[in-house]
Amino acid sequence: MFPDTKEQRCWFHKLGNVLAALPKSVHKDAKAALAEIYNAEDREHAAAAAAAFASTYGAKWPKAVAKVTEDLDVLLGFYDYPAEHWVHLRTTNPIESTFATVRLRQRVTKGPGSRAAGVAMAFKLIESAQVRWRAVNAPHLVALVRAGACFEKGKLLERGHQPDADLKAS
Repeated sequence: MFPDTKEQRCWFHKLGNVLAALPKSVHKDAKAALAEIYNAEDREHAAAAAAAFASTYGAKWPKAVAKVTEDLDVLLGFYDYPAEHWVHLRTTNPIESTFATVRLRQRVTKGPGSRAAGVAMAFKLIESAQVRWRAVNAPHLVALVRAGACFEKGKLLERGHQPDADLKAS
């Protein structure tokens, strides 16, 4: 439906999946190493942190490392957007917690009865939940993102300056 949509994997869920493939004795250090990746200052530093994670844990736990390295491009997709938005883009938990409210209410009522009633119930639950939602950092940048503006290292690129043009020139 939206073929040009970029994919971003959820770091919160990825963290859980990776830790599940590691023994509990290394969870604390592995968590810190994974945080080095998703909290890096830019994509290059994140890639270096991912390589460090792979070299530290790859020999003993290759499956855990593969969970990060095989999805690294989509895990680091948030770096293509404004730095102010990175905290919002790294996880799907805000979306999931919103729909968890709807799911819970639907279970309690044993189903809405009809499709129209279900849509109305979901709308009212989400409408009431939005009061508690955290506002987006730098909302003025959302319009630029929607317009297709390019960001590099979290900063807006000037018009006419495309990262691909720099690669072709070198």
